[in-house]
Order: sequence, then structure tokens, then C-alpha cells
Amino acid sequence: MRIAVAQFAAGMNKAANLERINRLAAQAADANARLVVFPEAAMCDFGEKGDDLHSVAETLDGRFVTTLSELAARHRMTVVAGMFETIPGERLIYNSAVVVDPVKGLVGTFHKCHLFDAFGELESERFRAGTQDPLQVEIDGFRAAVVICYDMRFASYIERAADEGAEVLVAPTAWVAGPLKEEHLNVVARARALDNTMYVAVGGHSGVGYTGRSAIIDPLGAQIAGLGDGEGVAIADISHEGLNDARTRLPVLVQRSAGRLRPAPLQVSTPH
Repeated sequence: MRIAVAQFAAGMNKAANLERINRLAAQAADANARLVVFPEAAMCDFGEKGDDLHSVAETLDGRFVTTLSELAARHRMTVVAGMFETIPGERLIYNSAVVVDPVKGLVGTFHKCHLFDAFGELESERFRAGTQDPLQVEIDGFRAAVVICYDMRFASYIERAADEGAEVLVAPTAWVAGPLKEEHLNVVARARALDNTMYVAVGGHSGVGYTGRSAIIDPLGAQIAGLGDGEGVAIADISHEGLNDARTRLPVLVQRSAGRLRPAPLQVSTPH
């Protein structure tokens, strides 16, 4: 399967963001991609600290998801993108990623589980944390697990998805810039690939305040496509042959499972 990661700097104008998504999706489709991964907050940027995002959040039947459904159908390509989702009757909203199939439309929604309360940020002041394991969906014969940005830092959380059969980790991100943060993103993405011998596709937010650095990583931790800090699309082919070869050479999934099933050693007390 050919996959794409699409990177751009979303602003506060949702219509303008959709125009850029349309343009980048067309580039991915022209390269025959079957999946394109857009950034976290692709619908609308986070704005300034303290900005109320409730007014820009949408329901899953709103304009953003409807437009993505039309886009997916037009290009016969699955689209994953980040949005802010309204929670009826609440001030807090969800930081969500939606998966839109070219035939079925919306097939899954993931609510960011680990909110970014780190490096001076307090995402929990504006968002409600999700409570689910990584979303798993079938895309062109591959089992994909969907998470958002900071979720990638939690290795055991991603391991659960791989242990349940995930072959590709799909991660829309808005990785906040800062000292060594580009290296953090690269290390985390490659580590999750190696931890689980799975492909990793990171669609990143670029522009002021973000690192960019969208990437596609193979199951042995090598970057096979990527972008710098500007707008664009990166393309790579993934295969079950490559996945199976990696899992044969580095059987961490089987060994992890065996380790969990192994009985604990018997504790023998010695008399004093």
C-alpha cells in the first residue's frame, strides 16, 4: 500500500485550512497513495494559550468531516486528520482524529488520551481526555492503529495496539517546537516502530511553534520518507512482506507475549 503524510501550518481560518487539505490530498492522490495522514488540529489551530476553542469545534456531522468524506470519495483514498470535536452540554471539547473511508465515509474517531500537560503547556484546561485504547481500523488490508501526538510517548499504550494486531501506527501530530523537540519526535516515532515492529506514519503540523518533521518509519526503525519544516507531502510504500520480514528477524511481539505468559519464579525463603 502506498501511504502519504501531509504537512502544513493550519491557522484559525477553517475554510482556508480545508483548501490546503484539498490541495495536499490531490498531491497524495496523484502519487497513487491509498492513505493520507494529516496533522493534529488540521481543522483549526490551537490559537493562543487560553483561547476558547469551543466556538470553533464541530460535531462529527459538521462541515469538516463532511468535506473530508467528499475528498476521500473523490480521490478513492482513506483520509486521517485531526479536528476539535464538540461534547454536547460541556465547555471542554475533544482533540480528535477522524478516519474517513472513500466508500463508507467516517469509519472511526479517536479522542486523544494523553493530553499535553508538559513543557509548560496545559492541554487539559481546554480538552477532555479520551478513555479508549488506540482506535484500530482496516485500511487496504492493513490493520492500522490511530493515536494523536503525545500519545506516542507512552510505549505501553502503543504496545497494546500492536499486541492486538496493529501493523501500522497512524499519528496526526502538532509537535510543539522547543530545544531538541525535533529529536524527541524522531526518536519516539522510531522507537514505537522498533518496540512493535510496525510501520509508523506521522503527519505533522508545521509553521511557527511546531517542529514539522512528518515521517514514515519502517518496522525496523528506518525513516523511509519524511519532510522538514515546510508544507508538503511525503510518500512511501509499505508491504506485508516487509512487515513479516521485520517480525521474523526481530520477533519482539512473540517474545513479549511469551514473557507475559511465563509464570513468575517461585520465591523460596531461607531460614535465618
